[in-house]
Amino acid sequence: MISRLVLPTCSKRFFVRQFCSHDHNPKATKAATTSTATLELATKQQLYMLDPASPGSVFFLPHGTRIFNKLLKFMKLQQEKQGFTEVISPLIYKKQLWETSGHWAKYSEDMFRVEGNDKSKSNELEKDDIYGLKPMNCPGHCVIFKRFNRSYKELPIRFSDWSSLHRNEASGALTGLTRVRRFHQDDGHIFCTHEQVGDEISKTIKLIKICYSVFGLDNFRMMLSTRPDNYIGTLEDWTRAESELSNVLDSELGAGEWSLREGDGAFYGPKIDILLTDHFGKEHQAATIQLDFQLPQRFKLEYQNAEDSYDTPIMIHRAIFGSVERFMALLIDHYAGKWPFWLSPRQAVVIPINDAHKDYAREVVKVLSNESQDFEHATKLSQSKFYVDLDDRNETIGFRTKEAIGKGYNFIILVGDKEIESGKLAIRPSYSRKIENLSVDDTRNKFKDLENNYH
Repeated sequence: MISRLVLPTCSKRFFVRQFCSHDHNPKATKAATTSTATLELATKQQLYMLDPASPGSVFFLPHGTRIFNKLLKFMKLQQEKQGFTEVISPLIYKKQLWETSGHWAKYSEDMFRVEGNDKSKSNELEKDDIYGLKPMNCPGHCVIFKRFNRSYKELPIRFSDWSSLHRNEASGALTGLTRVRRFHQDDGHIFCTHEQVGDEISKTIKLIKICYSVFGLDNFRMMLSTRPDNYIGTLEDWTRAESELSNVLDSELGAGEWSLREGDGAFYGPKIDILLTDHFGKEHQAATIQLDFQLPQRFKLEYQNAEDSYDTPIMIHRAIFGSVERFMALLIDHYAGKWPFWLSPRQAVVIPINDAHKDYAREVVKVLSNESQDFEHATKLSQSKFYVDLDDRNETIGFRTKEAIGKGYNFIILVGDKEIESGKLAIRPSYSRKIENLSVDDTRNKFKDLENNYH
């Protein structure tokens, strides 16, 4: 299951229900089974590990880190074209900031506390020496927004942040990638005017559909959660926001193609929840789009409007992956360890038939991987690289091929006398015995085409 984006003003009950909703899923047994399968695949492919030295914090191994970084690169590119600018905010903040945001009153028990070294100086400093590890990025983004004078001409302002987040989950609830204490989100916050809300929500829904389609996750549904009894703000603001969200959903999905959850919105604003269904039939809370009237007021955010007076911006919280760790767990299940080429941590392996072919095989690896061998100059930032390995062990071709398939390589490339003489490689996908004969350059172009088209 994927973590949903939880805002700082929610109650402890709301936080637990949102972040742990799979505990009430009638398919809990199936979820446990898929979680076990995820761990088995991750262990077999050496993607990540856990250790008692840091409960609930994932150690991403080299191959798992390749997938993690590729997901980040993918989403950063998608966000950039929508006008998001990336920021890096601190991991810890003083208690006073969490009191402003509402964290300390609402669920400080779910935060990790950090203490400084000034407590011995005076009792006055002691209260200023308590910090909290951040469980989400939105308060920090409010601090950034507030630092400078803002004009309506600048809005919307869109911040993205990939900083690690920490939530003090109960030790008994920790499970692999799906329930962790340290995680990352494709976190985005949009500061905009009332008039801009509809367009920003529409762009976000388009981004969700584009991103999920790349991963083959086309089976999802959207729900609009409306004003609860304990709402804050004016009825006029709520009515306007709900109308805008419903109009956007009608426009992007079609009337009747989304569901309504009356009274289930957060008390600071209405929201759209997206539920993904995997190939096991299990639903995952994934993307979330939430309007927030309260946090900008708590931090006294303002911008200069066209009449030279000041208004409070609307804040939109949105995440497409949700927790990257949980999204990876979903993808491990979804692909059953058979990664698409562009996302694969093991894209190809070159197998020389015997010792006489090893030198040529090494040259093939260098060319296909596009790994720079120039140690005198800096590597270009734009240089792309493929994950191509060499298996020149003194084992049979059949043994090495079978092991390569088990490890999840997308392509197996054999090099022997025929290949050296013809200048063409014998390349086969791991899922088929059909061999294609391509030159080294054609093979590299094939790899580029697969990656560029997210295949």
